[in-house]
Amino acid sequence: MILTISTTARPATDLGYLLHKHPHRVQEFTQSCGVARVFYPEANENRCTAALLLDVDAIRLARTSGRSADYALGQYVNDRPYAVSSLLSVALADVFRTARAGRCTLKPELAATPIPLEISLPALPCRGGPELAEQLFTPLGWTVEARPVPLDDAFPEWGDSRYVRLTLRGDIRLADALNHLYVLLPVLDDAKHYWVASDEVDKLIRAGGSWLAEHPESTLITRRYLRHQSALTRSAFERLAELGDDVAERLEPPVDEEPGSDAAGIGCEADTAAAPPLNLLRREAVLGALGELEARTVIDLGCGSGQLVSALLDDPRLTEIAAADVSTRALTIAAHRLRLDRMPERRRERLQLFQAALTYTDSRFAGYDAAVLMEVVEHIDPPRLTALEQVIFGTARPGHVIVTTPNSEYNVRYPELEGMRHRDHRFEWSRSEFRSWASNVCRVHGYTADFRPVGEDDPEVGPPTQMAVFARAGGSDA
Repeated sequence: MILTISTTARPATDLGYLLHKHPHRVQEFTQSCGVARVFYPEANENRCTAALLLDVDAIRLARTSGRSADYALGQYVNDRPYAVSSLLSVALADVFRTARAGRCTLKPELAATPIPLEISLPALPCRGGPELAEQLFTPLGWTVEARPVPLDDAFPEWGDSRYVRLTLRGDIRLADALNHLYVLLPVLDDAKHYWVASDEVDKLIRAGGSWLAEHPESTLITRRYLRHQSALTRSAFERLAELGDDVAERLEPPVDEEPGSDAAGIGCEADTAAAPPLNLLRREAVLGALGELEARTVIDLGCGSGQLVSALLDDPRLTEIAAADVSTRALTIAAHRLRLDRMPERRRERLQLFQAALTYTDSRFAGYDAAVLMEVVEHIDPPRLTALEQVIFGTARPGHVIVTTPNSEYNVRYPELEGMRHRDHRFEWSRSEFRSWASNVCRVHGYTADFRPVGEDDPEVGPPTQMAVFARAGGSDA
């Protein structure tokens, strides 16, 4: 099985520095299933291609795989020597370990920079077809070309096989590209050649921590990567919930899985009522407040992956909706989630999606009945909060501003949580700290604030999320 990685970033031979593999040598690496080789079919200033070739020894693989559910003959006669699978994913992790970590002593600025990449996989098992490959890679910034491989070119009437020829193109940081492949190759195959244990959750979090929580297909990715083992899947979702609030709603098994089965979790009862996920409660609280305010135009500041935007579009009372985020990757994911390219024209006319930083004055923020900052302020460096306050409350000055943020006092109710709820949080406020900040905003910019709990209001530590609904003093004449 083979994987090729090409770049046209000049000088293209710098790819050797990033991969820590010299373009003029063939290097071999012993694997449990055979031998991995790295070589360069082409290496010049304009284009450089590195190939990872895994030579699988079917007999060695059968002897080291332990007890298998395969038929005895199937352990020796299969597609593993030819088709990309978790075998190649493991080899990639071993051979390009330093590159996956984004480390390059000689070219550190290059390792941190997106470069034009083209990745080719000529035979990839894809349970879900070319469409699934597009669903998994497109939100990550790739242009995807996935062509089905016919069962037999001589007999087209037989149809297509389960394999695709996959080509990915995009301006992506090499470390990110390798981690995308490491996670998604076994997901597309929906199989692993080795026993999946609890350490696989750690591997998934390390490789996907920067993007998996916000991926529209994170549920499918996590379940398949962990071989549909419910205990491991739940553990992974709980870990991801610390990285992104959107993940909380995915903790419950999908409705098509039967309680009591391994997929749904051993010992589950059919009539057990699951508590509504916090991010759903948060969206409902924001939507309820907007309904009370009778807002007709709304801007979602820091829209992330677009979950709130989707709910706003479903409200026919809202005639104009804007959504802004500083992250272009988040906007790409939002566009994919919202199916922007296929959105009906009347629905699309109500929506404006754009990139912007909330700490810099932007005329596009102004003119709305209400602005929403849902789980946003805690991502701002404290010295920049004053700038955000001036931009939103001082310059844009919407009639109402709705702000939600974690309540740090509630963190003791998360036994597995270490530190803050998200690795990008710059701080998390207690209830008194949030009220103090909001009161100062009101005093400086002429607003009043109504404080509300979101989620169960614990008598000792308060709610998991706290919300303030700001109203501009004097209404529209202020």
